[in-house]
Amino acid sequence: MKNISLAARYRPQNFAQVAGQDIVKAVLSRAAAEDRPAPAYLLSGTRGVGKTTIARIFAKALNCAQAPCPEPCNECEHCRKITQGIHIDVAEIDGASNNSVEDARALRETIGYAPMEGRYKIFIIDEAHMLSRNAFNALLKTLEEPPEHVVFIFATTEAHKFPITIVSRCQHFIFRHLDEDALFTHLSSVLRKEAIDFEDGAVRLIARRAAGSVRDAMSLLDQALALGDKNLSVETTRRVLGLASQELFATLFDALRLQDCAAVAELSRHMFHGGIDIGFFSRELAANLRNLFLLAQGGTNIAASLRLPADELAMWQKLAPQFSPAYLHAAWQMALNAQRGIVQSPEPAAALELLLLNLTLLPRLLPVGLLSANDLPTHNAPTTNPQLAVPPADAMPSTARPDISLHQSTAEPDAPMAFIDPISSDIHSDTATNGEEQTVPRTQPPMADEPGPFIEKAPTFCEPTSDDSDMYPTSDSHAPESAIPYDWSEFCKFCATTWQNQGHNAPSVPLLRSLSVQWQGKKLILKPSTTLQLQQLERDREHLQAALRSYGDYGSTLEIVPPRAKRSEAELIKEFSQRPELQNCLDVLHAQVKACRPIAINK
Repeated sequence: MKNISLAARYRPQNFAQVAGQDIVKAVLSRAAAEDRPAPAYLLSGTRGVGKTTIARIFAKALNCAQAPCPEPCNECEHCRKITQGIHIDVAEIDGASNNSVEDARALRETIGYAPMEGRYKIFIIDEAHMLSRNAFNALLKTLEEPPEHVVFIFATTEAHKFPITIVSRCQHFIFRHLDEDALFTHLSSVLRKEAIDFEDGAVRLIARRAAGSVRDAMSLLDQALALGDKNLSVETTRRVLGLASQELFATLFDALRLQDCAAVAELSRHMFHGGIDIGFFSRELAANLRNLFLLAQGGTNIAASLRLPADELAMWQKLAPQFSPAYLHAAWQMALNAQRGIVQSPEPAAALELLLLNLTLLPRLLPVGLLSANDLPTHNAPTTNPQLAVPPADAMPSTARPDISLHQSTAEPDAPMAFIDPISSDIHSDTATNGEEQTVPRTQPPMADEPGPFIEKAPTFCEPTSDDSDMYPTSDSHAPESAIPYDWSEFCKFCATTWQNQGHNAPSVPLLRSLSVQWQGKKLILKPSTTLQLQQLERDREHLQAALRSYGDYGSTLEIVPPRAKRSEAELIKEFSQRPELQNCLDVLHAQVKACRPIAINK
């Protein structure tokens, strides 16, 4: 005899049996009880959360012999026929195979006829996003002015593919993922009805693996029970579903603690040959790092909220003190960020192994931000790449140039020049005390979308400046190495993570990243590029100062410099024409500056 799957055997037959979706159940149950259904409903959500099931229950409630009623009786002839899928007035249509305009027209022709047996003609269109645009257009008028006895129910996993004209004619309900506790309760009730002994840890493992889908959870439960054991254990569940054991995670975290790359590589090879589900392993790794971080921060006070089995909780409580909270926080963030890349990588095994090796070597990278300027490596060999050179302000303005090309530099030979070392990302100056080169290290090179500690981000408008020479790290303008308290980009990361996670009002991180930053001794100078940024920065001054104090900046003076007002093109042309470095060229060519336009500099 053919075995019926648990998902089909325990499919809910009334609203009360449906797990989750309380708002949707309440609205539809009340509509059935008051006999006031809407002309059309749109049920959207991920797979296996009850869209089609609730649509059938609603159809039974509307056509039940006891109607109007909030729940179907499941005993009358109408309810039994709808459950079996043979009711003449309730049609379930597959949108993937009936998606043409001809199918929509045929459907529209049958709508005009009155119900033959029930009270309503109900059309349940599953995977409705597969309908063609012409088919949707053919249904527009029908949905706007349907007969009183007709109800449409669209079910879809991709509501964004619906034309807005269809969505506006429907009551749209979005089905949510079920949380782990709801799935655990549902699976436990099914196992009790099946008279199967089970361990709570095994059921929670299946609920976590299902990722919010009831149908996936029931299918995984069927698969775990297929081994034929008398009870459902954690070990059996992990073996059947290809999930990593707790002993493997204990071995992994022991290797991470010892920074043993060889052990991690061997463990990775063992996992790949053992058929471990790589996608779920990365999810479990992030969840275990979260548990360790919370235990390291909250101890026994937070243990109960983790809802872990006693033996598993004891293992994590033993491991938590062996790692610093800083390491666990950084490792948790790395694991979360890498999940999508691992699953979508053409070589997921290699991507996961790289993540594990990065986590192994992470403790060697964490103390870098704590090093002083004298501890950082310097490179004294100047670069000869002219594209990396930053000219002084009196040689060429940083924000605009005239619409004229010069093939030779007009900067004076003795003018101080600054350049960026492409290897170390240090900023050098070729003039210094005693004729020696000075190096101002930074902990990391600036990103493409944020300024570094000294080089300001180039504006997008055309405007020459005459007071920007202090933004270039010459021997007279920048502070010595010991006067640089910290890297600004690291402070921005601190505001985006630690400071906000502690519940404080943090200044806008995108705003902080867009600022031009300069150190002058113990003075921190921030230069917004627009008046709006200036106003926002002044409003957040107190929050910014509080974040600076928490980060460790106790002695710096904060100064906010207003942006310069934009000038007209005539004023710009006049200023450019008076530049000494252009006079010789203009005289030789008998030329004059006609226009100014913004160009990309040092791209």
